[in-house]
Amino acid sequence: MDNSIFLAKFWGWYLIIFFLILSFNPKRIKQIFSDLNDEKFLIIASLIAIIVGLLNILFHNMWEPNWKLIITLIGWLSLYIGLSLFIFPKPTVSLLEYINIKLVQVIYTLLFFTGLFLLNMAYGIVPI
Repeated sequence: MDNSIFLAKFWGWYLIIFFLILSFNPKRIKQIFSDLNDEKFLIIASLIAIIVGLLNILFHNMWEPNWKLIITLIGWLSLYIGLSLFIFPKPTVSLLEYINIKLVQVIYTLLFFTGLFLLNMAYGIVPI
C-alpha cells in the first residue's frame, strides 16, 4: 500500500474519531489541558507527538500542491507541537489553551472535514 494512502486512512480515521470524542464528551478537552499541567503527562504527550511527527515526516515528506500536502503538514505540525511542549511547556500549553478557547468551533469543523477529505482521497468514495 502506498504511504500516502495509508497515512490518509490513518489520519482520516484519527481525525474523525477525535472529532466524535470531543463532540460527544466536550469535558475531555478540558481534562487534556488540565493533564498538561502534570509534568509526567506533558513529557509523555510531547514525546509521542515528536515520534508521530517524525515518523510521518520520514515516511511522507511530500511538498506537492495536492491532497498529499495535508498529510505532510499534519506531520510537521505534530513535530512542532511536540518539540514546543518539550522545550517551552508553559508558554505552549497557554497558547494551545488560548487557541482552543477562541477557535474551538473552527478547530472541530476542520477536524471533521479534513478527516472526511482524507478518507475520501484514500477510499475514493466521491471522485474528484
